[in-house]
Amino acid sequence: MKGEKEEKKLKENGKENSAKAGEKLKTKEYQKELAKLHVELVKLQEWVKLKGLKVCIIFEGRDGAGKGGAIKAITERVSPRVFRVVALPAPTEREQSQMYPQRYMPHLPAAGEVVIFDRSWYNRAGVERVMGFCTEEEAKRFMQVTPPFEQLAVESGIILLKYWLEVSPEEQTRRLKGRINDGRKIWKLSPMDIESYSRWDDYTSARDEMFSATDTPWAPWYVARSDDKKRARLNVITHLLSKVPYKEVPREKVKLPNRQKLGKYKSPDYSFKYITDAY
Repeated sequence: MKGEKEEKKLKENGKENSAKAGEKLKTKEYQKELAKLHVELVKLQEWVKLKGLKVCIIFEGRDGAGKGGAIKAITERVSPRVFRVVALPAPTEREQSQMYPQRYMPHLPAAGEVVIFDRSWYNRAGVERVMGFCTEEEAKRFMQVTPPFEQLAVESGIILLKYWLEVSPEEQTRRLKGRINDGRKIWKLSPMDIESYSRWDDYTSARDEMFSATDTPWAPWYVARSDDKKRARLNVITHLLSKVPYKEVPREKVKLPNRQKLGKYKSPDYSFKYITDAY
């Protein structure tokens, strides 16, 4: 199985990956390896559809850790009907009155789906706790009830993968500064990001306590070093492929049929509103 081969590859390359951690991956090499992994993700997608698998992937990490880029790398060549990305906004007044996991549960995968959470119910153990949007009692209660909640999800057939992207303080500073004057990225720099930036140790403490309480045999946390975003994306995808066993679904080779003779149909005299060629 492909998953078993990828797992073996991870173990064999463990020391090599650690040695390369401080080495930036060249774009050409990244694109070459990513193209190979995209082929495998498509195979995984077809297997998930065929077997009715339910896969739930959680991405957590500090602001600027590279969650969005990792998710984009996973999803850019697969079907959005199978790979669904969930990035919930701040809860509404009504949602704040609900049982905490309630707003997340409708988004869990059904058969034949891969759901990717760009931040998840773990907001309560991270940003909500650090920024004071929940009480300490609520945060600690969350960490008590989350392991059995996730165990129920796994026992129902959901394959649950939890990834934490670990970025250094120096690299986080570089990335956040880079957003300030970049019109493509300014939307990524919210007042919350700026406020949370000053609380590095608070977030570290919250992360450590979260790991201690919710890193379980049925739903472990996997950590990826993300100072090199390209390398982190490849490592996460490789690991993901190793954790969801799959086979290539046999397909008949596609052959295009003969096209009807062109010119038989005559279009009416219609003035198409073509856009102006700006390039």
